[in-house]
Amino acid sequence: MMALCALLFVSCTKEEQYENTPMGNFEALWQIIDEHYCFLDYKRDAIGLDWDEVHSRYRERIKDGMSSAQLFEVLADMLSELRDGHVNLYATHDIGRNWSWYEDYPVNFYQDLQEAYLGTHSDYKVASSIRYRILEDNIGYIVCSSFSSGFGDGNLDEVFYSLRTCNALILDVRNNTGGTLDYAELLAQRFTNERIHVGYISHKTGKGHHDFSEPEPQYLEPSTGVRWQKKAVVLTNRRCYSATNTFVRDVKRCPRVTILGDQTGGGSGLPFSSELPNGWSVRFSAVPMYDCDMKQIEFGIQPDVVVSMKDEDRAKGIDTLIEAARKLLQ
Repeated sequence: MMALCALLFVSCTKEEQYENTPMGNFEALWQIIDEHYCFLDYKRDAIGLDWDEVHSRYRERIKDGMSSAQLFEVLADMLSELRDGHVNLYATHDIGRNWSWYEDYPVNFYQDLQEAYLGTHSDYKVASSIRYRILEDNIGYIVCSSFSSGFGDGNLDEVFYSLRTCNALILDVRNNTGGTLDYAELLAQRFTNERIHVGYISHKTGKGHHDFSEPEPQYLEPSTGVRWQKKAVVLTNRRCYSATNTFVRDVKRCPRVTILGDQTGGGSGLPFSSELPNGWSVRFSAVPMYDCDMKQIEFGIQPDVVVSMKDEDRAKGIDTLIEAARKLLQ
């Protein structure tokens, strides 16, 4: 199922023709979102979004003869009303984006502290995009900072086999903003010995806000390679987004895994793309995913244990979340 979902990232929609004018491009963009964006009803209920009211308000800012830069600003501002990191407007001079899903929250992560725990190049190993080592208290520490860079079952077999003598494991996915769902699934499969129901997915079937297929269950299958059999803590913060959000959803269902840190940033809608009359492209969430209780995870997933960075720890070169995880595992 995850492999099929990953293919949706390159999908496109075809729209009716609008004139290549400021108003034509505005109306084309508004209609694309109105007919294909998958969270309009949810965000109406969650944050009071009224897409018709947005149309009226932003239409007043469209003027004949306005420059491309002025038009881009208006259209990007309108898309920001969706509060969705998967929604982007692409032009040659800029990319419209909304990063409020992490910019408005504490970082709960410092690169220099993570590097200190990893140690020097001789202290940790590298398997493709994964770095890992054994800490002094015999707890394994894995850093997975992206699901965009490829790793395979062979890499993961080596990682988990190397850490097999550890008493427990810390998996740090903080600031991992996502990537390919296949890689997220490969890693999640290492934490279960049985097939687990992790959520649902549905698809847009029409232009109406309510037009969706029946939700299809999604399952996490156990890996055929080396699997982790002891306690594990997954560290999260607000910059855990998209495929990482899905990864957290899945491993939270695994029996020996505890999620510790801050709520993830969300991003549960698989994106499609379309094009405006002037050639600008727009990416938007079109396929919603849910947890196993059919609850939305678009705005993130709560950890099992909430822990925030402390300034006094930061001053001492201590990562509050890593130390909390070590204490929990000991």
